Amino acid sequence: MTPQEMTSLIEGTLQELGFSHFGFTSLSKPLSFDYYLEWLKEGLHGDMKYLEDHAPIKEIPTTKWPRARSALVFAIPYYPHPEKKTDFPLRQARVSLYAQGMDYHFWFKARMAELCKKLQEVFPDEEFLPFTDSSPVLERDLAQRAGLGWVGKNTCLIHPKKGSLFFIGEIYTSLALKTAIEPLPDFCGKCRRCIDICPTQALLEPRKMDARKCISYLTIESRQVPAPELREKIGDWFFGCDLCQTVCPWNQKVFKGELQIETSLNLDASQTEALIEDLRYILTSSGKKLTKDFLGTPLARAGSFGLKRNALIVAANRKLAQLKPEVSELLAHEKLGELAAWTLSCLTSN
Repeated sequence: MTPQEMTSLIEGTLQELGFSHFGFTSLSKPLSFDYYLEWLKEGLHGDMKYLEDHAPIKEIPTTKWPRARSALVFAIPYYPHPEKKTDFPLRQARVSLYAQGMDYHFWFKARMAELCKKLQEVFPDEEFLPFTDSSPVLERDLAQRAGLGWVGKNTCLIHPKKGSLFFIGEIYTSLALKTAIEPLPDFCGKCRRCIDICPTQALLEPRKMDARKCISYLTIESRQVPAPELREKIGDWFFGCDLCQTVCPWNQKVFKGELQIETSLNLDASQTEALIEDLRYILTSSGKKLTKDFLGTPLARAGSFGLKRNALIVAANRKLAQLKPEVSELLAHEKLGELAAWTLSCLTSN
């Protein structure tokens, strides 16, 4: 099948599924694989051991999917969020833009599965497998090779007309697609705003992130309490962080100055009260209630421990002394006791 034939076949369904752009590429060795191995070797992935375990499959996908020959790669914007949760439990806590709705692992994959059914009707003897980043796939590498953008200095995929606030998903197929797509050139130039704005200096150099310092890792993926020297730098981020993306001139251009780039938000009295209520709810709710309330959202990934940990850090950094009683209740907590004590010391200091 020619690129033109595959493009015309898919383009008709792009809008109805909410995809912004797509491309395709063969499943040859990833361009960035050697760099990826070196990143793992340096331990910059933190406790995400699954990234090591999945490396052989990422290099040679056919070890897991023997018939896979090509990848269709799709992007779908998450600002504004396409799958809002109508009863989202938080009003003011600072949550990364991608997480302000339902978990894309479910609805994005479901949309791609719809497309797989349509493709299966056209090619009944071929295989079509939809993936989001919960599978062992080097997504940004595939997306770059498929022409969806270039990998910026903040390690995110950037498109000159779409910015970087989009999810990436793939459909692996047994079709051997002949692609003539050229990867987009790097348009970052001399800009280093993403590197300079990072509160924890997690971007060690262009396109090299130390996940162990990244606020998104510390508030989402990590199952530990951050070291004291990192806690203050997390600021008022309750879940995730967008700064290295929102400060990007390409996103500022696409979204016309709508994006927040403050390292700490300037809240009025009513907003501060809403934040206090958000954190009080997190600190006093049972694990069972938090699991129920955040079911189907990205925040469920942090679990009760992670959400309470994050609430303690934000309370300390915003100096929310009104939460002293709730913080004190966690002093005897096996894993959070030390952090609760640190929070209390921050709330009682000038």
